[in-house]
Amino acid sequence: MTQPADVTPFQIEFPEADLTDLRERLARTRWPDAEPVADWSQGIPLDYTRELARYWAEDYDWRKAEARLSAYPHFRTEIDGLGIHFLHARSPHPDALPLVLTHGWPGSIVEFLDVIDPLTDPTAHGGDAADAFHVVCPSLPGYGFSDKPTAAGWNIERIGQAWTVLMDRLGYARYGAQGGDWGSMVTVATARAGGDRVAGIHLNMPVVAPDPDTFSDLTPDEQKTLQHLARHREWGTGYSKIQSTRPQTLGYGLADSPTGQLAWIVEKFQAWTDCDGHPENALTRDQMLDNVTLYWLTGTAASSARLYWESFRQPDLAEVTSPTGASIFPHEIIRASRRWAEKRFTDLRYWNELDRGGHFAAFEQPAVFVEEVRRFFRLVR
Repeated sequence: MTQPADVTPFQIEFPEADLTDLRERLARTRWPDAEPVADWSQGIPLDYTRELARYWAEDYDWRKAEARLSAYPHFRTEIDGLGIHFLHARSPHPDALPLVLTHGWPGSIVEFLDVIDPLTDPTAHGGDAADAFHVVCPSLPGYGFSDKPTAAGWNIERIGQAWTVLMDRLGYARYGAQGGDWGSMVTVATARAGGDRVAGIHLNMPVVAPDPDTFSDLTPDEQKTLQHLARHREWGTGYSKIQSTRPQTLGYGLADSPTGQLAWIVEKFQAWTDCDGHPENALTRDQMLDNVTLYWLTGTAASSARLYWESFRQPDLAEVTSPTGASIFPHEIIRASRRWAEKRFTDLRYWNELDRGGHFAAFEQPAVFVEEVRRFFRLVR
């Protein structure tokens, strides 16, 4: 495939001085006092945070993560005045369907490292060539290796429009889109902007409001969902309140303290994964630190949080007519019921409720995630 002139190769390579600075900052952490509770109800516990920070400084090897990322081609291109980074892994199978995968917060392209190969080359992983994808993984504006917007306005709708420009620029006339968290909303925005060029969308967190018309006849699962939503609003939304109102103020602490950045993200790995109370039951230390280190080295604590300021208070809940598939993992933050989802997604062609996994589906359950993506897109290729 001929590379477009306005797309340039990009190499991931941080100077050793940045890693030395990270280790020195970790060694100088000024620790708070310990929590007066025996669980995570006040946040990530002191003892565990100290151990993770020690491991990060003494045992963790960022260069391994850098090598894994660099095993795939990376590029940058300017769209609407902003430099956008993306990983682009083409399939060896000529009839592969292009697919744009979009991460959320506090995620990154690191989430997709275990699914890229089976998606692009299914025959090398026990699958069928008919399920192959050309995979495009962009970094959201303000995240990873994409530029940080210097003016307001980079909301979900604008990002969706940018993704259609990106896919057009890569020569993909018809493609699919997939996402969870903010990636779910960006995927919907991509479908709106791309129209018939978008073959279908697959979501592992469809954003759906509970349907009041069902409240007199709720299923047991819907009752549990409403109870979970009430608990989440009371106890689980502090991060989104501050990121949607004062991301700049938050950014000073997280940009200056790697331990602060570590705690801010790992708490969400504990809360949102299917981990039975401990994040390392779902993700390894290295997996979590690969993601945290990417935020730290790129200095994106404040710029990533600004997406909440741009888009959180007025979410798009309008009707979606694109062919849609949804995979519902049991430890998702927001679990929709099928009948609620069908009110918004009017061409819902695939729905599956899984028995394990959480918010970071591709990260936690890569094999299950790959199979879910394959099953939906078989219906729309």
